[in-house]
Amino acid sequence: MIETSLQKVAIEENLEQFLLVLLVALSVAIIPQILSWFRRIPYTLLLVIVGLGLAVADVRLVQLSPELILLIFLPPLLFEAAWNLKWSRLKQDLIPICLYAVLGTIIAIVGVAIGLNQLAGLSVTTALLIGASLAATDPVSVTALFRELGVDKRLTTLMEGESLFNDGMAVVAFGFVVAFSQGTANLAIVAIVTQLVMVVGIGLVAGALIGFGISYLTQRFDLPLVEQSLTLVAAYGTYLIAEKLGGSGVIGVVTTGLILGNFGSRIGMNPRTRVIVSEFWEFLSFFVNSIVFLLIGDRIRFTVLAENWVAISVTIAAMISARAIGIYGLGSLSNRLAGTEKISIPERTVLWWGGLRGAVSIALALSVPENIPGRDAIVATVFGAVLFTLLVQGLTIQPLLARLDLLGDQPMRQHYLEIIAHQTALNRVLEHLGEIERHPGVEPDFYQYQRSLAQGELTRLQAELEDLQNDYPDLQTIIAEQLRDELLAIEADTYAQLVQAGRLDRELSLLMEVEKTELTEI
Repeated sequence: MIETSLQKVAIEENLEQFLLVLLVALSVAIIPQILSWFRRIPYTLLLVIVGLGLAVADVRLVQLSPELILLIFLPPLLFEAAWNLKWSRLKQDLIPICLYAVLGTIIAIVGVAIGLNQLAGLSVTTALLIGASLAATDPVSVTALFRELGVDKRLTTLMEGESLFNDGMAVVAFGFVVAFSQGTANLAIVAIVTQLVMVVGIGLVAGALIGFGISYLTQRFDLPLVEQSLTLVAAYGTYLIAEKLGGSGVIGVVTTGLILGNFGSRIGMNPRTRVIVSEFWEFLSFFVNSIVFLLIGDRIRFTVLAENWVAISVTIAAMISARAIGIYGLGSLSNRLAGTEKISIPERTVLWWGGLRGAVSIALALSVPENIPGRDAIVATVFGAVLFTLLVQGLTIQPLLARLDLLGDQPMRQHYLEIIAHQTALNRVLEHLGEIERHPGVEPDFYQYQRSLAQGELTRLQAELEDLQNDYPDLQTIIAEQLRDELLAIEADTYAQLVQAGRLDRELSLLMEVEKTELTEI
């Protein structure tokens, strides 16, 4: 009876903490909509700042366990990113992505380890553990900013592709370093390579089998909610199965997400189901990221950071330097090996500075066994380095993009849409004035004055639109793309209405989508 009561109290306390975290996260999401100045700060970074504020006030939300991140938070974050990553773009830059994810990870670990060992006097084991923890990049905030600003999609693909694959490499490397520190690792080169191939191979095979299996399974029925649930089961199931078999759960989830997003959703899901599943994963990613980044800030202990400021400073310098060597050096190698478009110096600069660290690094540091000497210093150093990347690098990436002239066409698109919206609204005003012109009790001069105001503003907007078209020749392409998207939405909505009315048994393939794909390829 007592145990039942204690369990009930524990459940209630956990539920209260969960609701508190969710309330704070949603409040942070609303703030930029009320106070426009905060829109300059990416949402995830704003969460970290709020979490830091709670830490200063000594308000602790919940304990951030590594198992919670790795097992519950990591699979949906990886799956959502892989689901939305287009294979057509990924394969075009597969060489630089693989170079950055494999050799770049090794350079990052070795660079940080050498710096800490030589400059901060830390042991080789401790330095390697810190380097392995910080090898995994987490560019969620940066890529979200890229999409908001309309930055070239290739930069987003390079950054997301590197992050997806180097997470797996970093986790594998971290496991080996932990085994090395405990004296259980086989240091023979053949054994290391064999273990690496097995871990990566098992993850790839498990992910491929589950991904293709669910792809062909969903061909046999049309149940949107069931298909949505299957993707959720696939994300967690792949991670658990791959880890159980001794492989990389991270690589397994990425493989499954890529297959289902690029293959399974095309052969086994109708357009409406694809939209439902994509929106579900967009919500889940927002939800998980909100909690993780808020708790990262809340977990900070400033006194511990102050005690390890030397190690943190050396780590930051070594981490930035090692990434510069990896990005610029491997970028040059990629330009020689790949026949695709070259990665320019400005693009490499953004990739270098945009290599933020986040939830995976925190989880790896916290998962260091208690019996390893210097564990507290490892956790504090990793936290300090992660905090620097989020607040310093994360908040300066937009000015860097502007300085390098890499800002996309999103501001121009937004300006164009605002002009069109103003024109639509004023045309409706003129229509309404024409309908009520003979309204009793109102002087005719008043109607004429209001009409003149609207017409004058329409003339000004038309001139502004013409200037915009002259300044941005690509505007015609953007207008055409927007029109095609509108036509595609109309076609999809029509099929959905016909199915709901019982006039069709299932939704038809979108003819406009095929036409759009063909035009894009041309």
